[in-house]
Amino acid sequence: MLDKLESIYQRFLQVETQLSDPDVLADVKKFNTLNREYGDLKEIVEVYHEYKKLITGLNEAREILKTESDAELKEMAKMELDELSGLQEPLEEKIKFLLIPKDPNDNKNAIVEIRSGTGGDEASIFAGDLYRMYERFCQGRKWKTEVVELMEGTAGGFNKIVFEVNGNNVYGTLKFESGVHRVQRVPQTESQGRVHTSAATVAVLPEADEVDVDLNMNDVRRDTFRASGAGGQHVNKTESAIRLTHIPTGIVVECQDGRSQHQNFDKALTVLRTRIYERELEAHNKKIAAERKSLVSTGDRSAKIRTYNFPQSRMTDHRIGLTTYNLSEIMGGQIQDIIDQLQMAENTEKLKAGGLDG
Repeated sequence: MLDKLESIYQRFLQVETQLSDPDVLADVKKFNTLNREYGDLKEIVEVYHEYKKLITGLNEAREILKTESDAELKEMAKMELDELSGLQEPLEEKIKFLLIPKDPNDNKNAIVEIRSGTGGDEASIFAGDLYRMYERFCQGRKWKTEVVELMEGTAGGFNKIVFEVNGNNVYGTLKFESGVHRVQRVPQTESQGRVHTSAATVAVLPEADEVDVDLNMNDVRRDTFRASGAGGQHVNKTESAIRLTHIPTGIVVECQDGRSQHQNFDKALTVLRTRIYERELEAHNKKIAAERKSLVSTGDRSAKIRTYNFPQSRMTDHRIGLTTYNLSEIMGGQIQDIIDQLQMAENTEKLKAGGLDG
């Protein structure tokens, strides 16, 4: 462990030197990348110095016990050894956790997209239920949510809703929600009382910064149109809605929720950057999936991750075999415990993959 920590310390010193290089300071993208790495390494280096001091103290105490004849000194050394030995295991566990490779996107804001899947009107209603679940969860975390795009369902809910979430460690928390969410319940439209199965897909993407995507605005076609739906007469009478088309990839983004064309353009541009960035991220996540067993955070939107069974008030997360019977609380936004267990499962897997679990 000391050898691994020493190599990290050497990298820390190297990054520290690079951050003062004029060429790096002139390159915004490189500077931001190195600065993020510096912040991550600094925490590990501080604990490394603490651990190194602890090991030195343990070795000195053992040496005194082995070579010293003075009874009083030996007693002091024994007390020191007992005290430091009690600190060693907790500190090593902390180091193991810090050595888990971090996803550089974890600290980013997120774009969340919910789409109704199989199940017709009931799937749209369920998509609306999922949106409210996330909205309440975000409120509890003091995160700000803002709708970017929505298509209402004919019987309620949404065929599609896209919203932005701003806060601390948003993507690192919500990334576990990507995938197919399945619901089992008696639909409002069912007259015979039969339980139906419907689904909605959730995609959570890290919001791309300008430095993450080299977007040439000459490749983007901008169209305006009249907004529809909620918003009153103002949005219906003016062409405030924006449609952006990225010509090289064919990606299309629409935004009509803002009160002005300028607001909608800024929101749409953020989502467009994120969708382009998603392509790179998808390749990265496929590599992770090939190297690891679980789909805990690979963001595969085609994988069935969770079932919400309303007749039995049961929620099952299929990735980690977790089943709870507090469905009303979960639908009310209390999903932190599920996310904590998913994070724990992922961290355990990363520890094994890195050979740090021994």
